[in-house]
Amino acid sequence: MPGSGTALANGVNYYYEVHGRGEPLLLLHGGLGSIELFTPGLTEFAKQREVIAVDLYGHGRTELTDRPIDYIDIADDLAILLKQLGYKKLDVLGYSMGGGIAFRLAVQHPEMVRRLVLVSASYSQDGFYPEMLPMQAQVGAAMADQMKQTPIYETYARIAPKVEDFPKLLDKMGEWMRRQYEWSDDVKKLDMPVMLVYGDSDMFRLEHIVRFYHLLGGGLKDAGWMRENMSKNRLAILPNVTHYEMGDCPALISTAFPFLNGETGGPNSASRSPH
Repeated sequence: MPGSGTALANGVNYYYEVHGRGEPLLLLHGGLGSIELFTPGLTEFAKQREVIAVDLYGHGRTELTDRPIDYIDIADDLAILLKQLGYKKLDVLGYSMGGGIAFRLAVQHPEMVRRLVLVSASYSQDGFYPEMLPMQAQVGAAMADQMKQTPIYETYARIAPKVEDFPKLLDKMGEWMRRQYEWSDDVKKLDMPVMLVYGDSDMFRLEHIVRFYHLLGGGLKDAGWMRENMSKNRLAILPNVTHYEMGDCPALISTAFPFLNGETGGPNSASRSPH
């Protein structure tokens, strides 16, 4: 049922909202964001789905605690939250940090995820362009003042339980970004249909994107005239889109919806003719 509330999971009081009606879809925002910064997509998805949107640990209305930011821990938190709300199995779409957490949720709790859409997310740290790594390493409390004129901070200041925690959030995000991770073995464990979505000007190397799709079993051979060799997984690269624009990109909605709705046929697959 539409509404909002909080749910306690492993000592973290998570804020969530439920919008719309239909098959359930968990929507996870990007780093330093909140439900508010995913509003355009949430509104569109809620026209056909029951959307469960969550402010991730330390973000939005979900308070920061002494815990570090760790995708693995947050994924376990979300599994508890979803069970408390009565969801046994649902579709999941996550963007950037939310994509990383959606990935971990699917790996750690595969029985709960029906279909998975990972938007601008990676399975290892070396997926980023090399110049991104030193920039991410610098994320910390020292950046707090220069971010105070950004929409990210303005939204945080308006809704966070403790506005004074913003520098601490930056420190914890920086700590996570400096950590090495390599989850290629976990990619191979994903049995549910997976869609990868990136911008053609994203922060991830194209080689990494292609390898991600290959690890899922996609893009390894021709699909066949009647799609007999078609992978159940999908790859979409949206033109003229950067990483920072993906969260409110209209093309994301039209790209993800057919996959989330289980559509398997192509636009012309019913009328193939030799040429």
